[in-house]
Amino acid sequence: MTLIKSKKRVADHGEVFTPPWLVDAMLDLVKGETERIDSRFLEPACGSGNFLVPILRRKLAAVELKYGKSAFEKQHYAIVAVSCIYGIELLADNVAECRANVLKVLTDYLQIDPDDDLCRAASKVLSHNLIHGDALKMRTVEGRPIVFAQWSYIGKGKFQRRDFRYDVLTLYGAAGGFADEGLPFTHAGKHDVFTPVKTYPPMTVAALAREDRAQAAGEVA
Repeated sequence: MTLIKSKKRVADHGEVFTPPWLVDAMLDLVKGETERIDSRFLEPACGSGNFLVPILRRKLAAVELKYGKSAFEKQHYAIVAVSCIYGIELLADNVAECRANVLKVLTDYLQIDPDDDLCRAASKVLSHNLIHGDALKMRTVEGRPIVFAQWSYIGKGKFQRRDFRYDVLTLYGAAGGFADEGLPFTHAGKHDVFTPVKTYPPMTVAALAREDRAQAAGEVA
């Protein structure tokens, strides 16, 4: 693969892509986490998905190993795997490519059509997890604070979404305060009070898919 798209993009944005062999070597340093279905990964300059795509492949291999004999569980935990990858990217074409590349991994794994409810649900998730914005400024390209959705699988085909501001999470973490294992990008520890921007009612894959179709049609944000 080429490591640059153009010299101008390198000069303007410092855009250089990490080669696959180095990506794999880096991911092997945290091999256990990459193979845990519900571990969350954030790539603050995600490009077209050089890190997020292989992370998802590893997660889906774990899904197959644990839930491959049950179509229902396999499908829903594949969505869990997708819901646990996050990215921020400054360039619009890279964001679109990253979302498309991630969805292609999912459709290939589940052997589904891009308009299948499972793919549409994953597309809805990625519209909130892969952000077009500036990770340093912690804002979207429109100038709004970056907000990430934390998705929890609560069983029986339902997902719970809670939204958190990235700048608040980051500053809190820098102060050594990450302690709620329910927050994005965190693990164990005591439960501190941490209020999400918004909490949504539980939703099924079908409901997420409907929202994605409506969003594509310009009916919802």
